[in-house]
Amino acid sequence: MKAPLFDIKGKQKGTVDLQDSHFGVTPNSGLIHRLLILQQANGRIAIAHAKHRGEVAGSTRKLFKQKGTGNARQGDRRSPMRRGGGAVFGPRNEQNWAVSMNRQERRLALYSLLSMKATAGTVKVVETFAGVGEKTKSMTGLLKSMEAKKPVFAITRDEKANLLGANNIPESRIVNVEYLNPHDLLKYTDLVLTEASLAHLYEHFTK
Repeated sequence: MKAPLFDIKGKQKGTVDLQDSHFGVTPNSGLIHRLLILQQANGRIAIAHAKHRGEVAGSTRKLFKQKGTGNARQGDRRSPMRRGGGAVFGPRNEQNWAVSMNRQERRLALYSLLSMKATAGTVKVVETFAGVGEKTKSMTGLLKSMEAKKPVFAITRDEKANLLGANNIPESRIVNVEYLNPHDLLKYTDLVLTEASLAHLYEHFTK
């Protein structure tokens, strides 16, 4: 499997061999779906929280005697039957939606997504973004020359300062290469790597 290699002016100067261990895997749609569900579930935060009768403010005194008033029997004002009382089965913020998935399955799902990108010809490699990625105008011209549409930039931590100009480009995303995830790979069309980030990808996802 090969990917085009571009210089900082957006001109193709050759190709890069993509390792079959990462970009030549037979896609497994079941694992991809599970990894996407894992990402969404583990990123979910329990915000909604209803107080039960032991948490709402109010006296615990019985409102009136049990018998002889002609009214329905009532307890204290915290009762769920009264307005302002506690909730019975309301949402609680102790809920945990975390999903687990073993490491080999997560890796295979990610390799499946990378292989799908490589097969579709949407993996592009740039020598470096230094000297061109600091300005939005130059980055827009580079992407136009590369014919990269709706890109996700996978870079190393050291290259973050070289890609500040891409922050203002609509329908694009910048991620550290070790944080590649199914949501970004499925949402964005082109995967744009640098030579350094491609080498780091092989190193990080082979451990």
